[in-house]
Amino acid sequence: MVAPAVKQHTTFENQACKFSARCLPSAFKQTWAVMGVLLNMLGQGMVLAFPSILLPALLAPDSKIKADLDGASWAASCVAPAGIPGFFISSFLMDRIGRKFTHIIVMIPSIVGWVFIYFASNMSALIIGRILSGFTGAGTVILGAVVIGEFSSPANRGMFLNLKTTAVCLGNSMVHILGNYLTWNQIALVAMTPHLFALLIIFTWPESPAWLASKKKFEASEKSFYWLRGTSPESRGELEELIRAQKERDDQKKSMSILEKCLEIVNKFTKKDFVKPSIIMLFAGIILEACGRHFFAAYALQIIGEVTGSKTNSFYYTLAIDIIITTSAACSSVLVKVFKRRTLFFWSGFTALFILVCVCVYLFLSALGIISKDRPWIPIGLFVVYFILSNLGCTAIPLALLGELYPLAHRGVGAAVSGIILALTLMVTMQVTPYLLASVKVYGTFATYGAAMGLCLVGMYYILPETKDRTLQEIEYYFNFGKFRDDKIDNDEEAKMKMIPHTN
Repeated sequence: MVAPAVKQHTTFENQACKFSARCLPSAFKQTWAVMGVLLNMLGQGMVLAFPSILLPALLAPDSKIKADLDGASWAASCVAPAGIPGFFISSFLMDRIGRKFTHIIVMIPSIVGWVFIYFASNMSALIIGRILSGFTGAGTVILGAVVIGEFSSPANRGMFLNLKTTAVCLGNSMVHILGNYLTWNQIALVAMTPHLFALLIIFTWPESPAWLASKKKFEASEKSFYWLRGTSPESRGELEELIRAQKERDDQKKSMSILEKCLEIVNKFTKKDFVKPSIIMLFAGIILEACGRHFFAAYALQIIGEVTGSKTNSFYYTLAIDIIITTSAACSSVLVKVFKRRTLFFWSGFTALFILVCVCVYLFLSALGIISKDRPWIPIGLFVVYFILSNLGCTAIPLALLGELYPLAHRGVGAAVSGIILALTLMVTMQVTPYLLASVKVYGTFATYGAAMGLCLVGMYYILPETKDRTLQEIEYYFNFGKFRDDKIDNDEEAKMKMIPHTN
């Protein structure tokens, strides 16, 4: 009787060791896959910050490519309207051919775009290059969030999604640093390299388990899922829930007529689990742009130059703020594993808004001569505090929401809608900012954006759910039923709700 017990115990230990060996590599596999997204985001940060180097060079008297303020502002902002077809094509392809191959296809235009910019000898070539870069940026910003959401475990998802923001901030900093040593066309050549390395990593990806399940390739989905996540009980349970939910959707579609299927597509835009995430993404997109996430990177040297009154020192101030922004964005990736999403988002958002009010009042009073302009370290210090706070949650979490909110059935269309929202808010911000800076100065520009930021924070407070450590299926359940699922209580209630159409 003893021998079998010892044998059973030894077998259990062997299985535990094998499990640990499988579990450890899964973290590295997730990280490796996510690195493809993060390197691309690094490149997109360089795309967004490039106008801070390009515009002063174009407006300089000795510029080889002549441009006025209107032409230069279009060279900066054309990435936004170019992103609209990028969003649509990416959203369409990600549902048709999968996440992996869509990523490969939509990244190629950015590489070509940087080549155009490097060899540009006129405004047309510059704008074509920026348009191609904008196409890729838009096509991959949401696709990257979807990939991270589907590839990573709930425990790591928030950190990986927040690292997207860190990567973009690092790309901004690299452009500002390189701009002090290289010409704008030389920077274009350097900015191409992150995309090339990202492309090499993406070729090694498996296909998304969620997409494979949506195409009824359940065996391939299981293989891909276990490759990425390991075979822990939590992973097995999440995979079972994913496949169960997909099979239920497939069964419902089988019983529908062609007319009902057409109506289903139309009704998609009225369903709770589509409308609520879309409203959240509208507020999130406005907050993302209003807090200075993109327009500051593009016009940093001009903004800091006006605040300090010195163009010679603006580079060093900008570099210091870049380092602080990148560091705080990296810290956000750690804090999101400790604190709840809502707590971090609203605490950082409302506190940053208060600091922004203070810096705007100070700059306004100094412009009127009520306060001396001889202490530029005061507004710079306030800006530093503001960007630390906003990057701890206010800029990172809206981008993280892209990979969490939309259910699998709406993920492609949701990506397109979110893309349009982000493209329009980015286009308006990048187009309006140079005119605001010229007319109402820095204090008026940030006051305008601060008002929009405050209104959207209040709106988000009432509709944003807590998604920390929740699976994508649990988040989908929340938007359908107004609360998170409790298996012990809600199973009967959900079953009754599903039976209602059959009893009518």
